[in-house]
Amino acid sequence: MKFVITGRNITVTPGLRSIIEEKLGKLECYLKDSTEVTVTLSVQKDLQKIEVTIPLKGGCIRAEQASPDMYASVDMVEDTIERQLRKHKTRILAREQSTGIFTDRYTEEKVEDDDIKIVRTKRFGIKPMSPEEACLQMELLGHSFYVFSNAYNDEVNVVYKRKDGSFGLIEPTFE
Repeated sequence: MKFVITGRNITVTPGLRSIIEEKLGKLECYLKDSTEVTVTLSVQKDLQKIEVTIPLKGGCIRAEQASPDMYASVDMVEDTIERQLRKHKTRILAREQSTGIFTDRYTEEKVEDDDIKIVRTKRFGIKPMSPEEACLQMELLGHSFYVFSNAYNDEVNVVYKRKDGSFGLIEPTFE
């Protein structure tokens, strides 16, 4: 695996770099040598934050953890990435459909299947509205996201509240 480690508001020391490569290096049994793992370290207020992104064909595996100690954040993000890799593996139907970055050992190893179970279904009518109006509706309902029909383009969109309190808009594209 190839690591691209960058720091925002933090200096990436050789010791920190070696700990990250050691901890995330344990995942090399799942990924091919040519896989590029992007690691971003940052400091925000009293939190030491680490973000790890592993690009896959048709998507990516990403985890973000924050704690008062960077070494604890590294441990937590390693567990999260490994869990996501195992979950992704259960979704690979056949070896031919794998994304091409996984080793043979990873695709042949058996893993218990974590079935996804839908426990509740909601039905509701959606009316055309602007993204700003959708944000207001989301706030009134106290939800973290809101599905609506965009009055400007007649497509189904989603607005969501980000961790920093700002809003995001998802406009799906069908390829």
